[in-house]
Amino acid sequence: MAERSTTNGGLRVRTIGEGKGVPVLLVHGFTGSAEGWGEGILEGLADRRQVLAVDLPGHGESAGDRDPERFTMDRVVADLVAVLEDRGFEKADWVGYSMGGRIAVAAAVSHPERIQRLVLESASPGLRAEDARARRRRQDDLLARRIEAQGIEAFVDYWMAQPLFATQRRLPPAVLGDSRRRRLRNDPLALAHVLRGMGTGSQPSYWASLPKIEIPTLLLTGQLDPRYTRNAQEMAALLPDARHVVVPDAGHTVHLELPRAWLRVVTDFLPPLEPEAEAEVAG
Repeated sequence: MAERSTTNGGLRVRTIGEGKGVPVLLVHGFTGSAEGWGEGILEGLADRRQVLAVDLPGHGESAGDRDPERFTMDRVVADLVAVLEDRGFEKADWVGYSMGGRIAVAAAVSHPERIQRLVLESASPGLRAEDARARRRRQDDLLARRIEAQGIEAFVDYWMAQPLFATQRRLPPAVLGDSRRRRLRNDPLALAHVLRGMGTGSQPSYWASLPKIEIPTLLLTGQLDPRYTRNAQEMAALLPDARHVVVPDAGHTVHLELPRAWLRVVTDFLPPLEPEAEAEVAG
């Protein structure tokens, strides 16, 4: 299976598989990377499509840029659209986890013509009230100061100790160790910019825009993550074409905790490569 890694506008893009059909664009969460999806997920998706897994600014192999203006929702959405354009793709199926899900929602609002289907795992369209966003901005700034003062290792350990990620502690030590090592490759100063420029408090609220998003959407949450499951239920009631799947015995990071279940649900939702595209690849 063909695999390559390229840079596009400062974003590192890991491409797996061949084909001219609609690709799958994977957008990871905060402190994650293109390498951080669960075991076999990228390869499983590449059996059906070409996979484009990005390293967002400040993360993975895209960690070098420290320009604060680089870290805004609009800028990152434009960069992801450029990834598709530069490869000759009109649109993609967008798969976003957590922060990546917020980015995918922003793309669905501003560039719906670039999205064929939308998968949102443990995601949110933001905070409805301005006072709540203001409080969150203050919290995100405190987190950013923590990174700047303590460095990446102390912050990663603090971040992963949150109750939100408690279910990950059931994972094998080797899986947890690999995940921690990948997170430590991130740039602490760039991550501080991500929190200030792309945190939940900094982004607009997209709740009012949900009824206008006519893209077929899969909302995926873990049964052991009640806050985001309730959130997805509210989103499903507002989106015109949405289904919500709750994965049993999974928490916030379904793709890492139960990758086979995640892959089964997502591939059931995403159609395979069109026959004419398959013929082009074979020819």
